[in-house]
Amino acid sequence: MRDIARALLEVLDSGQRAALATVTRVSGSVPQQPGARLLLRSDGSLVGTVGGGAIEYTVLTALQRALEHGKTEVLSYDLTRDLGMCCGGRMELFVEAIEGVPKLWLFGAGHVAEATARLAKSVQFDVHVVDEREEWSTAARFPDCHVINRDPEAVLSDTAFTERDWLLIATHDHALDERILERCLTQPHRYIGLVGSKRKVLRLVRRISLKSGGNIASLQRVYAPVGLDLGAVSPSEIAVSIVSELVALRHGRAAPHLRLALTSLEQDEPETQEIS
Repeated sequence: MRDIARALLEVLDSGQRAALATVTRVSGSVPQQPGARLLLRSDGSLVGTVGGGAIEYTVLTALQRALEHGKTEVLSYDLTRDLGMCCGGRMELFVEAIEGVPKLWLFGAGHVAEATARLAKSVQFDVHVVDEREEWSTAARFPDCHVINRDPEAVLSDTAFTERDWLLIATHDHALDERILERCLTQPHRYIGLVGSKRKVLRLVRRISLKSGGNIASLQRVYAPVGLDLGAVSPSEIAVSIVSELVALRHGRAAPHLRLALTSLEQDEPETQEIS
């Protein structure tokens, strides 16, 4: 039990994802009792057991589904009839996805970032705000956030992101946005979003594409313009659009993203979402 508890804390503290199966009910002769657990980490390693043999193999398949799709399941088996085991009893198990608090990096501390940070905190994101402008990036404007008063490019130079990090670019300077995006594309991440109008996004993406000799593969991962198509106009509405996108992606749900397809690179689009 202590091994499971330690492993769960590691998952939660690191922002990683795992899947947990817990024996909830048994009858007859069974290999484990209620409370037995099996944890599958994202790297494929296991902690604990729910009985071994055919029951554990079957539960492991369910854990892999939970890890991939985040779905909860209740499993119930007659060990002899369903799994060919000689125990003769029945087991019920609860399978769930476990995910640590995701880390959201906000590059920029403007009006949209302020509203987005507040809302993202309310849906359990660990928010880090990066902006060298001390009058903007303050604890008063970003309560309960990690505020970093440094040049974003310097922060990028000494920060190693992982595939669990969410990155949102919303600075006061288009050229700085471009440089940050280029740097972020070279690192692992869960999400990259760019605040700005469609015209700004197209121009920025074209410039990055030209620098890379026309290679747009990495740009296909960028959500730009950022957010869902909610008709947002004000900073607070844009924040709702952005955080709605984060929540939809976190839960693997389809949603009306504003994100441009790369086929749109051939033509300009009207201005929207220019507030930062």
